[in-house]
Amino acid sequence: MPELRGGLQGQRLRVAIVASHFNEFITSRLLNGARDGLLGCGVKEDDIFVAWVPGSFELPWAANVLAQQEHWDAIICLGVIIRGETSHFDLVAAESAHGIASVARNRNAPVIFGVLTTNNAEQALERAGGRKGNKGYDCALAAVEMANLGKALRAH
Repeated sequence: MPELRGGLQGQRLRVAIVASHFNEFITSRLLNGARDGLLGCGVKEDDIFVAWVPGSFELPWAANVLAQQEHWDAIICLGVIIRGETSHFDLVAAESAHGIASVARNRNAPVIFGVLTTNNAEQALERAGGRKGNKGYDCALAAVEMANLGKALRAH
């Protein structure tokens, strides 16, 4: 029975990252983790593109614009949504997740969800290079694997 896996060889891959500058003190750590992960897989620095958006709600729009260009092998969306005292958290978290999923379903490049949704900044920092690892790094590995799997599936 044939099986396909993407693998983590990033040579010749082009990856776009969309990052939210709201909570940038955390998002920048996710971005550094994503860059480290991509470079560790062999993606060249010149083949990594970063676009900044105001907040996580805007991530899907920018990801969709990039995905329409069809020269990105993968797109990573990075953001941080921290629960506050109002229902704004729930609305932004749900809509950014739905929007990113919609882009992922409707475009030819994998779109990776790297949005932290936490109760406080401390939890977010733990997941952005703290004791819980770095979600940005994890997203980079997922992007490389999915980009390679996509190429293999299209060739199969």
